[in-house]
Amino acid sequence: MNKTIELIKERKSVRVFTNIPIEKEKKAMILDSCIQAPTAGNMQLYSIIDITSEELKQKLSVLCDNQAFITKASLVLIFLADPTKWYANYNKVLNTDKAINPSIADYFLAINDALIAAQNSVIAAESLSVGSCYIGDIVENYEEVKNLLSLPDGVFPVSMVIYGYPTVQQKSRKKPTRFEQKDLVYENAYDNTIDPHEMLVRRYMKEFKNISIEEAQKNIDELITTQYNRKQNTNFFKEMNRSLSSMLNSIKSNKKK
Repeated sequence: MNKTIELIKERKSVRVFTNIPIEKEKKAMILDSCIQAPTAGNMQLYSIIDITSEELKQKLSVLCDNQAFITKASLVLIFLADPTKWYANYNKVLNTDKAINPSIADYFLAINDALIAAQNSVIAAESLSVGSCYIGDIVENYEEVKNLLSLPDGVFPVSMVIYGYPTVQQKSRKKPTRFEQKDLVYENAYDNTIDPHEMLVRRYMKEFKNISIEEAQKNIDELITTQYNRKQNTNFFKEMNRSLSSMLNSIKSNKKK
């Protein structure tokens, strides 16, 4: 199998790291892989914060839903949607009476740019035997994160990725089973005939091969209930929604200036 494809298929999230630090040369390669990522119009509408302060790591672990394992990571990168640099240039060069501010379209492109750069880093890290884990909770507690990282108006965290050498247990841990291509890839138009419940049953039976369809359906119903309660009825998800609303409101306020 092609080595790159093999890396993608084998890569899984790592949440337990050894105490071995990532070498400077490998860190530089991971960061350069971010910079080489595809980007809208070669604008690179993102910025990256490299967290080297142990104190900051600790504070971020608390703000990100109290996930203590973040503090054990050798490398912590925060990927920011950041179209503001280009708009600073627009306002400097273009002769306009009114300030030009980023639009919603700019932020959609900036979010894409930031996530593509992050994914480049994850695959690069995997090729160097360095494990990684996305921390989506960085979008919680927006106001506190903004102050902690001195983020200017119009710059927002999209994702945080932590990296480190995985423990033996993490390396041997089985990667969760993914959906089949036919469940997610449709030709020319959306496939409205796909049953979302059957999708889950197929995936479950693929992972647990010696199980009856009746038992799989029962377990899937329990999984759906658990997932709903874990995602919808928890304080962290309510905070995530509040925080993201605050980010969007700040974009609107910034456009009025």
